[in-house]
Amino acid sequence: IALLVIATTMAMTEARTIVVGGSENWRFGYNYTDWTLKNSPFYINDKLVFKFDAPHNVYLLPNLYSYIKCDFRGAKLLAGAPKGAGEGFEVVLNQWRLYYFASSNDKDCSDGLMKFFAMPLPRWQ
Repeated sequence: IALLVIATTMAMTEARTIVVGGSENWRFGYNYTDWTLKNSPFYINDKLVFKFDAPHNVYLLPNLYSYIKCDFRGAKLLAGAPKGAGEGFEVVLNQWRLYYFASSNDKDCSDGLMKFFAMPLPRWQ
């Protein structure tokens, strides 16, 4: 019984690897807010994998205002088009903070729904 409890506790503390958008990947026109709601909660050290083709990209936006307005001033480019191919680009949610993600290509963010945010929770043992 003790071994079962240890195995269950270990499984609860393991980080997950999650493909953003699932089989839809990171693309124009898919609702990532809905996807986030269906796949949350996220936990600290979970890995998000962005798989995408050109001309899309992945930016980390600095705040809620930037997220709402799709304002990329002060945003950090995490992955350009070449990094989204194949196995994709991985982001580790390694801090307890809000992460605002978006694609800056043309109208990806404003019209294409290519944005979402995640707040990873601490793992309790």
